[in-house]
Amino acid sequence: MRIGLVTEGGYPYVSGDAGPWCERLVRGLEQHEFDLYALSRSRRQEDEGWVPLPPQVGRVRTAPLWTAEDDGVAHGRRARRRFAECYGELAAVVCTADRDDPRVHVGPDGPRGLGDSGAPDGLTGGTDAQADRFASALYGLAELARDEGGLAGALRSETAVRALERACRAPGAPSAVREARVRDLLAVAAHLERALRPLSLDWYEDDGLGAADLCHTAAGGTAALPGLLARHFCDVPLLVTEYGVQLRAHFLATDAGTTAPAVRSLLAAFHRALAAEVYRRAAVVTHGNAHARRWQERCGADRAQLRTVPPGMDAAPFAEAGESPEAADPGTLVWVGRIEPAKDLVSLLHAFAEVRRQETGARLRIVGTAAGPDAAAYLGHCRALAAQLFPDEADGPHTVGDNPVSFEELGGPEAPTLADAYASGAVVVLSSVVEGLPVSLVEAMFCGRATVSTDVGAVVEVIGGTGLVVPPRNPRALADACVTLLHDPERRARLGAAARARALELFTVEQNIAAFNGIYLEIVSHCPVRRVLLDDSGEPLPFAAPAEAHVPGHWTAVPAHAPEATR
Repeated sequence: MRIGLVTEGGYPYVSGDAGPWCERLVRGLEQHEFDLYALSRSRRQEDEGWVPLPPQVGRVRTAPLWTAEDDGVAHGRRARRRFAECYGELAAVVCTADRDDPRVHVGPDGPRGLGDSGAPDGLTGGTDAQADRFASALYGLAELARDEGGLAGALRSETAVRALERACRAPGAPSAVREARVRDLLAVAAHLERALRPLSLDWYEDDGLGAADLCHTAAGGTAALPGLLARHFCDVPLLVTEYGVQLRAHFLATDAGTTAPAVRSLLAAFHRALAAEVYRRAAVVTHGNAHARRWQERCGADRAQLRTVPPGMDAAPFAEAGESPEAADPGTLVWVGRIEPAKDLVSLLHAFAEVRRQETGARLRIVGTAAGPDAAAYLGHCRALAAQLFPDEADGPHTVGDNPVSFEELGGPEAPTLADAYASGAVVVLSSVVEGLPVSLVEAMFCGRATVSTDVGAVVEVIGGTGLVVPPRNPRALADACVTLLHDPERRARLGAAARARALELFTVEQNIAAFNGIYLEIVSHCPVRRVLLDDSGEPLPFAAPAEAHVPGHWTAVPAHAPEATR
């Protein structure tokens, strides 16, 4: 099988998101051939180069999302009219989407609404007619780019800004949108230009994604646009994997304090409409946990097309720690991760102050890195708080200068590896207020450690009863749970063993690879090839179309929303 794997800001580049997962997937499925289509995020990422590629990678095509040079395309009068019509329709749908439902609140841990099912409501943001209008406008722009050679200049043109302005001033537009100023319109136009850059790529012909049996995108949102266009132009089935839901990431990244209400409203409507279109056209959408699945369902994904595939992680580096739980210091708590405000180390430090009142010999190791100026400032604040909460005491169980809280960087003498960091403590603590899938929690489970975690994101789903869970932002509850485990070594051992068994059953690379291989075969069997494939000599390739293509059944049925050309 030939897989067109689309990535954004990750594999095959040395640095970036989802790189290790993609590499493990490609290397593990050596029976398939992979063509890589990589969207880069920065010049630095491109300069750092690629990781070594296995032989099953046939070719690599790359394109930057961080810049769009003028392609020199000068559209004629007819092309300019086509662009104005398509972009104007896109702007009209974005401006009139029903996104002011008072029943809905979108918070950092997910959407919450008042639906009868108890699930979050209101994120689909429009009717089927609006979805069809959005799709028609999106594919109209893509067809214009294919016919005329690109949209870089048009998307930055005054025509685009004026189309947004007309849509914002049209009857029926929400009040926040009607109040958009010129700088707001320019900001929205610039964002849409960046988001729609994949429309101008030359990847959608028979010598590109059109030659794939299946297009697999490693993210949703704009990263899935190449997959949408491969399906639209070449009828290539689409598989979308989201370990971090892109719409949620957009909401979290939008700063309400610095972004104008009109800009937030318009961009949220665009990304909701794009997410709904991606889910509507995908053959299968995978996620890593129920937390992500709820987002996908409320953004329009059909439950029948959703698959839960936990991310595969390499358990080998943690094997020694997992098989030797008795090596841990029985009085030490360990926190491991990226230091940032969302991890709520402030609550952890206050909780540890209560732990020390009940267990005077307890220690807390904070092992992590602070990337960026904001994170560095947060780390400084946490260090100052620790010094305030735990002043040196000559009469205490430790000598003067021996603070019970230590801040360490991974790779240092006390924690040379992740496994060493987790193995050093009897209990691993997660204190976050925002999480998707907690990778550090899975790593602690591989190490056979008992855990205390806050109830955010997919924490409960990951641990499955093998650890203690407390409410977020509740230092007293966090402290009580830690003390409970510190005082009960038998329970710690029991929970740690159960956690390791669960992690090895659900979260290994082998489980992940086997699941995706099955999904690949399922999609291709349900979406038979509808084009003539030729061999090297130009002759039709025998058995290119699966046998089930000729057998009446649901696997040959064309979905009602499929393009007319495929019916």
